[in-house]
Amino acid sequence: MEHEERKLLAWHETLELHEIVAFQSVGLMKLKMSIKKVTDHDLKELYTMCIHDLEKNLKELLKFYPSAQGYQAREEEDLREDMGFFSADLLGLSKELVRCLAAAITETATPALRKTFTNQLMGAIHGHERVFNYMHKHGYYPAYDLGHLLGHDIENAQKALRMKL
Repeated sequence: MEHEERKLLAWHETLELHEIVAFQSVGLMKLKMSIKKVTDHDLKELYTMCIHDLEKNLKELLKFYPSAQGYQAREEEDLREDMGFFSADLLGLSKELVRCLAAAITETATPALRKTFTNQLMGAIHGHERVFNYMHKHGYYPAYDLGHLLGHDIENAQKALRMKL
């Protein structure tokens, strides 16, 4: 099947799209909140370039949502309070910690260090579970409702794009 003939994204593409949009939305919000505190001109310039890059990325990716599996057009809702943002940031950190520790274990030859990384990986997995459970309980991460999950992505991306520098 030719690419132009496809009407819907595959399930795995939809999930990857969700992860990338969620990650970049939180990152964009963090950069926009932080740039005011950056006093070095060159670093502020880097922040500004990164902000523009992420804005461009999100605008491009949001165009794929109508083709995503499970996508449902939604009415504009009130944006969730900051706790959703803070918990999503914590979830992103915990996911990345799990990935980094798992990769570090595969590169480690020293038994004591490998054991330390393994113990920390188990702790990171439990930490990720706690953050996920918090987000799910409070409706910040509707993991079992793909349409709702994609709707949250769109809301967060649009909120990030609307934030002023």
